[in-house]
Amino acid sequence: MIRFGTAGWRGVISDEFTFLNVRKVAHSISAYIKENHEFGVGSPEYRSFIGDSSRPPVPLVVIGYDGRFLSEEFAHEIAGVFALDGIKALIADSDLPTPAVGWSVVNRKAVGGVMITASHNPAQYNGFKWMPYWGGAATPNITDDIERRIELLGTHAVKTMSLDRQVRENWIEEVDFKPAYLKQLASLLDLKAIKKAKLKVGVDAMHGAARNYLRPFLESLGVEVYGLHEDRDVLYGGFAPEPAPEKLQELKELMQRKKLHLGLACDGDADRFGILDAGGAWISANETLALILEHLVANRGLRGKVARSVMTSHFIDAVAKSHGLDTRETPVGFKYIGELLRTGQYLIGGEESGGMSIQGHVPDKDGLLACLLMLELVAVSGQPLSKVRERLFKKVGQFHNVRLNFKLDRMREMLELQERLRVKPPLDLAGGSVWRIDESDGFKFILRDGSWLGLRPSGTEPAFRVYAEAASTQKLDALVDAGKKLLQGKF
Repeated sequence: MIRFGTAGWRGVISDEFTFLNVRKVAHSISAYIKENHEFGVGSPEYRSFIGDSSRPPVPLVVIGYDGRFLSEEFAHEIAGVFALDGIKALIADSDLPTPAVGWSVVNRKAVGGVMITASHNPAQYNGFKWMPYWGGAATPNITDDIERRIELLGTHAVKTMSLDRQVRENWIEEVDFKPAYLKQLASLLDLKAIKKAKLKVGVDAMHGAARNYLRPFLESLGVEVYGLHEDRDVLYGGFAPEPAPEKLQELKELMQRKKLHLGLACDGDADRFGILDAGGAWISANETLALILEHLVANRGLRGKVARSVMTSHFIDAVAKSHGLDTRETPVGFKYIGELLRTGQYLIGGEESGGMSIQGHVPDKDGLLACLLMLELVAVSGQPLSKVRERLFKKVGQFHNVRLNFKLDRMREMLELQERLRVKPPLDLAGGSVWRIDESDGFKFILRDGSWLGLRPSGTEPAFRVYAEAASTQKLDALVDAGKKLLQGKF
């Protein structure tokens, strides 16, 4: 069964993720584009976006892909389906980051974009992400419609147009999307400050789509760059391409050996980021979001609201409050943050799993942009990130947080636990009374002192994620212990 999650549909290659199923998804999207009156090619919103309210244009779709096994072949298969359905495809001439596809959709005024990627998942997975004309993730009402159309196809075989005919009849065009995307990134940065700082940086592309983007762009700005894992490897070195601290040991060692100012990493499709400070110290995504917000407001003079997901640190809230800015909380999944960014009222949106974007850019995660803004912060401040963080802690208070995964024996056990938490939630945790319980996405128990414990079930396996935040490491440890007891039914 094909289902879209927080960032598209993903499956194991040759098991669920097959050419047959990919064709079905593409054909269902074609039907949605041509028939839907809200977000399709004939909708007033899209026609206003492209500046032509008189008639629906010929549908135009951007198609991109990462460096995973068969990604390019899947992308061309989709183009063949679109062509037979009367939709022209602009297809990438090489693997590229997901945010580059999002920006290309906006820049080319396409009705939408496809990205073939499984992001940070292990190598045996691939995925299909659909981005409507605003260049961000499709909202649930859109993916629900597409899923319904897929079900109606049943076992129906979807046909494709041959590549020769696509080229001959001008249904496909191969495009280098890199220059326009890098130009967009440059427009969001203080290039003079970066060039002036003469920084030395390590970059770990993790064999992913950042490999032809991050280091070359930094070098064009006069940054001295040392690159790691910039070759295409469909097995990603045997590890899932996720920029977590335990997977960035080579980058850490490189930084220490070369005495680098900063270490930057992106996941497989470059929509998530990983940051190492001078000496190789890990800077978490929660801290990165708060530091970028402080930089944008204090150093760049920008203003706007702040959006974050429910399990993301309140550190960014405190920074926003110090500048008189409002913060809005969303369910987990950047598509919800993206909806807010699309209003133009929000300066920044982010989530603790390593997703971020800002005003004036695509309303979707961009790991490259996050890396570049952290580089700009170091360039402007002239200090290591730890010093900037320490100064910010003195200004708004300390925030210590953690995320852990706990597997259960079976799905039924997970459902029983959820019901128990709903019927009999804890009223005291870690020596403090529970002030408020947020059940918008999992369970978030907020204490009167501002610390909190979050428990959120996995959508794909019998497991719970445990999130906790407090002003001290001692209180943080106590909250984590309380979370473990709740999961074990001993509370």
